[in-house]
Amino acid sequence: MLDKKVIEDVLYAALSRGGDFAEIFLEDKYNANMRMVGGILENNISGKDYGVGIRILDKYNSIYAYTNDSSKENLIKVAKEAAQALNQGQVDVRLNLMKSNTTNYNPIKTFPSSISKKEKVDLLRRGYEAAKNYDDVISQVTVGYLEEEQNVLIANTDGLLVQDSRVRTRYSVQSVATKGNEMQVGYNAPGASMGYEFYDTIDVKDIANEASRIAKVAVNADHCPSGLMPVIIDNEFGGVLFHEACGHALEAEFVSKDTSAFANKLGQVVASPVVTAIDDGTMPNGWGTSNVDDEGTPTQRNVLIENGVLKSYLVDKLNGRRMNTSSTGSGRRQSYKFAPTSRMNNTYIDAGDSALDEMISNTEYGLYAKKLGGGSVDPATGDFNFAVMEGYIVKDGKILKPVRGATLIGNGVKVLELIDMVGNNLELGQGMCGASSGSIPTNVGQPSIRVKSLTVGGRKGDE
Repeated sequence: MLDKKVIEDVLYAALSRGGDFAEIFLEDKYNANMRMVGGILENNISGKDYGVGIRILDKYNSIYAYTNDSSKENLIKVAKEAAQALNQGQVDVRLNLMKSNTTNYNPIKTFPSSISKKEKVDLLRRGYEAAKNYDDVISQVTVGYLEEEQNVLIANTDGLLVQDSRVRTRYSVQSVATKGNEMQVGYNAPGASMGYEFYDTIDVKDIANEASRIAKVAVNADHCPSGLMPVIIDNEFGGVLFHEACGHALEAEFVSKDTSAFANKLGQVVASPVVTAIDDGTMPNGWGTSNVDDEGTPTQRNVLIENGVLKSYLVDKLNGRRMNTSSTGSGRRQSYKFAPTSRMNNTYIDAGDSALDEMISNTEYGLYAKKLGGGSVDPATGDFNFAVMEGYIVKDGKILKPVRGATLIGNGVKVLELIDMVGNNLELGQGMCGASSGSIPTNVGQPSIRVKSLTVGGRKGDE
């Protein structure tokens, strides 16, 4: 992708005015998106992103520049211009770039780009027809197809030279149910770091039916009552609450600046003893898996919380310097246009011993949040607000009725302490996470959990 001598010359140029570390990130990415709305192929967009990012570190400071012109002359020019910010003087550095071997956690059988457009359109149509024909209440369906093939080269003045190939595939269905003036949405979007063989592991009709089922349940549901009550949060995408309310606060970008609710708490009890939380960048074919992170560090399995005790943070190279600790393979970025920082990969609450039926039968009155939607969180405080896409009132140990319009309001640190049951049905869901280094694919997950007391926003007076 780049000649070794060119890489060395660019790295020398990056340190021409000082600094103690320089890095090159080259990206060559092909991606394609297709979207079918109302049975008509509305979008069919494909393209390539190609460019180089150059980063210079000077102790705890970072300078970043990027370009899509990878000629030697231009790269040296960009590196020297970035180095001007330091204005210190030439650094004596001797490079010995050694190509690193990596473990392949994401074997690919069939590259999506080798499949015909017709076959992909047929795939969209099958999902559309299944979702639209699920029930008369379904008024609109949007089906999406995504494929991405990203090749990267990462080199730095520590002697690292590594290449990685990432292939991701995703299928999404959004169904809208209408009843009178009321409209509700159901959504389902599985994905993996796999090639086109991903579609041998799922049935797009099942994916579509699930999206429409969620929408139908919601549009026929009563309004959710508000109040403080036990909340059972189901598995898979229910893990988005931990991801947003706790996971971001465990990232070194916040911890290193003491703007995290978990800063300076390693070794302390921060959660109920039934809670163990993990971030695993090595999960085979996981949506958030890669062989190396975007700084070239091998990904790894990081135990963040073990039996309630805080064990680790998610650390990148720069923030690791600030914290005097090593990278955990957590430096990620959307593309060459972004400097990397600490991010999650595949993050989940690990399985426990309880069954979902047991949680429900042991709840006198509360909310069963089967599907969560979007939300917001403040990493400094852990305060969050999440919408419930599919919810049910639980009364006398049984599911009473579906409800809509529920929100979960609370604090991530306190919620961890209030989890009193963790299920044995761990599943992961796929999402896109946005932060300072752009939007990246991440797995979220958990088994079913019960929070013994949580504020539920809804409509007063409804029962």
